[in-house]
Amino acid sequence: MSPGESNEVNYSESDSNITSTSSTSEEVIVPLLPNPRRIVTGHDESGKAIISMDDEVEVMDQWQGVIRGAKIWTNQHIPTKDNLTDVDGSTRPVPGLGLILPQGISHRYTDLAPGRMTPMHRTNSVDYNILISGQLILVLDNDVEKEVEVGHVVIQRGTRHGWRNPSTTEWTRWVSVLIDAVPVEVDGKPLEDTWEP
Repeated sequence: MSPGESNEVNYSESDSNITSTSSTSEEVIVPLLPNPRRIVTGHDESGKAIISMDDEVEVMDQWQGVIRGAKIWTNQHIPTKDNLTDVDGSTRPVPGLGLILPQGISHRYTDLAPGRMTPMHRTNSVDYNILISGQLILVLDNDVEKEVEVGHVVIQRGTRHGWRNPSTTEWTRWVSVLIDAVPVEVDGKPLEDTWEP
């Protein structure tokens, strides 16, 4: 995108595409990324390994059509007892921003629309973010930016940050494993979760 151009994304929940328009009045139809496939193993009654689930997890609107996400699995504690049950870990409710399960682990996909940025935010967690499709810029305090390429891992340790998709033509997708953590303290005060739209 040239300096002075703006990129606007129009989206509605029922669409399978978004329309991206720039100040040049050019419209580009941008297809959404497909729902991810989830394969979950387990055991039969004799203890042999089986496929217990093989499905698609629906990616849904998380914030104004700009951020879409899918919860893949959550664990309530470590060590987990999930190997001893048939419970679908994606059905556990996650409080607050819906990202961090207290004393547990959340595994999720996040999609970000072309030319858009997430709000700056912080969670009291250690997050392992792996870019699997598209382009992504990590944004930190003081306008520090770091380009992330497919296959790169960003380990986020309770810092205030945002994500920006520099592409004007395609969605970006990353997968995250988020582990609940003790809050960072500054001058003896814990830093709280934030979401700054």
